[in-house]
Amino acid sequence: MAAIGKGKLLTSLAFASTLGGCAASAPVITGLPPVQVTASGETAPVGTGRADAADDPAIWVDPANPNRALIVATDKKAGLHVYDLAGKDIAFTQAGLVNNVDVAGNIIVASDRNDGVNAHLAVFRLDADKPAIVALGRAAAGTGEAYGLCLKKTAPGTPLTAALIVKDGTVRVGTLTVDGTPGFTVQWEYKIPTQSEGCVFDGDTLYVGEEDAGVWELKPNGKTAAARIVAPVDNQRLVADVEGLATIDHKGQRYLLVSSQGDNAYAVFRLPGIDYVGRFAVAAGAFGATSETDGIEAVAGNFGAAYPDGIFLAQDGDNAPKAQNFKLVRWDQIAAALGL
Repeated sequence: MAAIGKGKLLTSLAFASTLGGCAASAPVITGLPPVQVTASGETAPVGTGRADAADDPAIWVDPANPNRALIVATDKKAGLHVYDLAGKDIAFTQAGLVNNVDVAGNIIVASDRNDGVNAHLAVFRLDADKPAIVALGRAAAGTGEAYGLCLKKTAPGTPLTAALIVKDGTVRVGTLTVDGTPGFTVQWEYKIPTQSEGCVFDGDTLYVGEEDAGVWELKPNGKTAAARIVAPVDNQRLVADVEGLATIDHKGQRYLLVSSQGDNAYAVFRLPGIDYVGRFAVAAGAFGATSETDGIEAVAGNFGAAYPDGIFLAQDGDNAPKAQNFKLVRWDQIAAALGL
């Protein structure tokens, strides 16, 4: 979870620790009323209990079988977990302080916070058949504490493009090489004013969440970027902190999903125009509600009867009495609730 932003300060005054994690309190500020959906599943808790530990998930889709998927997620105080879609914890690797994670093909990349002075990207290979996570090394990524991380989805065999966000809001986008010793070559850089974390690519455009301010659109322009806030914190659509970002395709349209952490909701915008279409919340059900969500992920596809039209995945900051975990929601239920 991020450092306390102005949208969360009052909420945090009432925040109480419980056996398994962080007990959620009612938001002090609430935005526009969200439609309600319920989770269809959840992962096993991360290994670190009694702490804010679960952070960011990614979804691996089997290139040989697009109906098969696995979840890769961070315990930011210990390492990386792999879960199947039933939520079973099927692999873990110790990696220390890894914050955000993303997947491209069988390559896993995480922002490595083990050195708070010099940023690194931790690189792994997913062996989905065993399953296992194989460490490939760390790529130096400049000064500062590594925080946010996302990968550009490209065709297999093409160079990886990674966005690394330093905790002070510095965004570095560059080419990540994974053959031999991993390396990161910065192509362009832009400084967002304050602490930022969540990010997602839409083609060459990068969307970044500045926690207290809103969602930025960054378009590369030489060694820097043309930048503007396209979805501000307005206490209607978004309530600080702005946290995880994800995109998903649905009926020929692409949507940007944003975790409105301050009031336990998720805002949805149609791309490329950032047209607001609604908000949803994951309400209490068989697997519990979500609250204080950090990282999110979404993927379209048919993953069997449980998820026939895609998956939305959200970190749950309060899974008491157990440690924090991640909730899975059927995308078709979200789309129907929003009238998409």
